[in-house]
Amino acid sequence: MSASLEKVFAYHDATKHHFNAYAPGPGFLDWATQPDPFRRYAGCEVVPLDKFPRADGPAYARALIEDRVEPATLTRETVSRLLFDSLALSAWKQADQSRWALRVNPSSGNLHPTEACLISGPVSGLLDTPVVCHYAPRIHALEVRTRFALDIWRDLVTDLPPQSLIVGLSSIYWREAWKYGSRAFRYCQHDTGHAIAALGFAAAALGWKATLLDDLGDEAIAALLGLSREHGPEAERPECLLAVYPQTPACLARTLPRAAIQAVEQGEWSGSPNILSPDHRSWPIIDEVDAATRKAGGVAPYHAATSVQWIEPDSADASVLLRHLVHRRRSAVAMDGKTDVSRAAFLSMLQRCLPDTRRFPFNALPWPSTVHLLLFVHRVQNVPPGLYLLIRDPAKKKEMQEAFAREFDWTGLEGCPETLPIYALTAGDCRKLAECVSCHQEIAADGAFAVAMLAEFEQPLRAHGPWFYRRLYWECGVIGQLLYLEAEAHGIQATGIGCYFDDPVHEVLGLRDRRYQSLYHFTLGAGVPDTRLTTLPAYVETGQSPSEHT
Repeated sequence: MSASLEKVFAYHDATKHHFNAYAPGPGFLDWATQPDPFRRYAGCEVVPLDKFPRADGPAYARALIEDRVEPATLTRETVSRLLFDSLALSAWKQADQSRWALRVNPSSGNLHPTEACLISGPVSGLLDTPVVCHYAPRIHALEVRTRFALDIWRDLVTDLPPQSLIVGLSSIYWREAWKYGSRAFRYCQHDTGHAIAALGFAAAALGWKATLLDDLGDEAIAALLGLSREHGPEAERPECLLAVYPQTPACLARTLPRAAIQAVEQGEWSGSPNILSPDHRSWPIIDEVDAATRKAGGVAPYHAATSVQWIEPDSADASVLLRHLVHRRRSAVAMDGKTDVSRAAFLSMLQRCLPDTRRFPFNALPWPSTVHLLLFVHRVQNVPPGLYLLIRDPAKKKEMQEAFAREFDWTGLEGCPETLPIYALTAGDCRKLAECVSCHQEIAADGAFAVAMLAEFEQPLRAHGPWFYRRLYWECGVIGQLLYLEAEAHGIQATGIGCYFDDPVHEVLGLRDRRYQSLYHFTLGAGVPDTRLTTLPAYVETGQSPSEHT
């Protein structure tokens, strides 16, 4: 075993929550050092983006299938729309004198460690030269970090489809560590996965798609995003690059030439990042796992991505619009403990969670599916309460049966489509179990059903390398973003649960080793609104909060 892989396993074990002890954290919230959720670069040229008062656009079910939406032309409006529908503010919440922003992309604790950059060629009415820009969601604008020559841009995108954009994502670990301590690295990776899916959904509404450029190393990503010289607790750490481009037959994004990246890096950069906190607490364990999971350059050694083919039901509601779901998505803070969902809605949500290389959001991910869904079913019409397993790669059923030491039923759900590999493990009321393993949070028991995302763990890390640890969490985040929209589409709400007791989940299944690990929990049901809060629009130009004009 490599030293880096040992460090990953050590980090993962050290940051598990247990019944008798939680992972190391700050112990209390130091409000004087609460990080600013908005990064700005002083001294940069600011390029405003268009804002949109109405969330129109294609039907949700239709847009999730490639080639069902006519590709939009690359313009100022469509670039603005891509970011507005993925990473922008969605609303403000206010309680008395306190006010905070919500975003289209969710985040653990609403702390938002994820930053984004746009790398683009000239766009009529928006950009007259190729640029690398930081995206500032607070004002929905681009901050120009560097401009470079057109011939460098052409070299950079030589292997990408026409009219491509590149979006880079990075993480500021301190934003999460301020509240969550050592476990923050996990949550930053969840948030990266949510952002990947959010960009995919925004692209789908335009007839575009987003694809991870996953053969690049992290050093090259940092160079292209202008992050190579970043140091200290507030540094942006590179995560990934995505190519975003119109959906066209046989157009596949590949890679970016290293020489072109170096040419961009060697240009003149501008902008000084704002200070997010006046003081910080160091978390060396996060720095260690960050270093251990860095990816070198070279083609990612993936087999073909998993694809489970299925047919969209005729009952899909064409009046449910993708952008409506994207902008009204909220993380529920409590469930009512009584509302159920129909069997048809439950099965439809699970069907959409199956990986498919032609469907959003999983068409962004190049690796075979590694995450399966352990389901705590509480209130689903005509589905007996109990523990179920959705195996997202049907070929893995036998090895999962062998890994689970406990005796389970492994019976299919009667009347379920053959294309949906869901198995009943054990029947009975599992509300207290869901609540117990989710850090005693009632919300896990009060929804219609809860989810524990069970990832193939040790084998993928040994096969690919320690860097794949991040990607396990990205896949969980992508699934989570889909569950958010699925809940909204069926008239309920969802929320991600990052606090859960790791090994007690494994013990429920009789797992004794690292073959599978629970990496993320979710719950779906009827949310209970907090009547103490006032909701305000996101931006002044569309009737929004005038709390800041910078």
